[in-house]
Amino acid sequence: MDTIKLRKNELGSLRPEPTMNEQVLNRFWEEALKNYDDKPLQIVNHPEDTPFPHMKVTKVTYHGYDDTPIHAWYITPASGISTKKTMPCIVTFPGYSGDRGLPERYAHWVMLGYAVFAVDVRGQGGETGNLLSMDSGVVKGWVTQGITDMHRSYYMAIAMDAVRAVETASQQPGVDSDKIAVVGGSQGGGLALLAGALNAKVSAIVADIPNMCRMDYGILYSVSSLTEIAQYIKRFPEQLDHILAHLAHFDMLNLAPRIKAPVMVSVGWKDTVCMPETIYAAYNRIEANKEIRDYPFSGHEVNEYQKREAVLFLERIFNGE
Repeated sequence: MDTIKLRKNELGSLRPEPTMNEQVLNRFWEEALKNYDDKPLQIVNHPEDTPFPHMKVTKVTYHGYDDTPIHAWYITPASGISTKKTMPCIVTFPGYSGDRGLPERYAHWVMLGYAVFAVDVRGQGGETGNLLSMDSGVVKGWVTQGITDMHRSYYMAIAMDAVRAVETASQQPGVDSDKIAVVGGSQGGGLALLAGALNAKVSAIVADIPNMCRMDYGILYSVSSLTEIAQYIKRFPEQLDHILAHLAHFDMLNLAPRIKAPVMVSVGWKDTVCMPETIYAAYNRIEANKEIRDYPFSGHEVNEYQKREAVLFLERIFNGE
């Protein structure tokens, strides 16, 4: 057996123990989600000019976890809504420090006849602010905000923002609420998995090189956003166990069994940001229909080949294949 196959077998058999009791985790999320069931989304839609005649763009805001207005694009083919036919909808989340960008970023989905709901992540590179209070110091970046307070933490906020993004997308005109996919890479891939685990309206997931998988391992070895948490613990070592217990609630290693929708995951074996040891640990615990795409010579990137694989995967799902 060659080295590539040996590595594939090694990753495929990677099954670290969950870092949180599944029943306790489920109770936590059932209560958290219930608390937001009746909170209005406060959706506001404004038409947006675009130089692309075959694309219709609406700027959308909705209220996230703590009534922070989250900004998004709702994009459809120009003729999509007027035909009165419903469309699949792709809900997208950006990578860490990124934003939803310009609407034409999503032209390939629109060309397929899909709607797109592209959201910012609070406080990062887009237009969306962050109303979470700052009761303690943070390390440079965002993810250590409220890291010792479960209900006022940045991770709790972006998790519920993602759940409510799916709800908002489902209420946009022309959307087929039975065909909502969540898509993203890196942080966006982690949020796609998280949304799929927490919102039953998600019918498909594409998580490229996802973060938020086996987070304790990532804190120890990752070279990206999780280093912020490592630096926080370096300053406050007495908080280690408390912070790890906090993060366990958002770790896809623990949440993976909650996913019911079909999933495609991609992984770069040379990725030092979202390492294969973290991604496979979560992927191997997913019980839903799933596919993984390995790129042994890729790092933290989503190549054109994988982008096409994602399109083909969602076409199969939406067509009931």
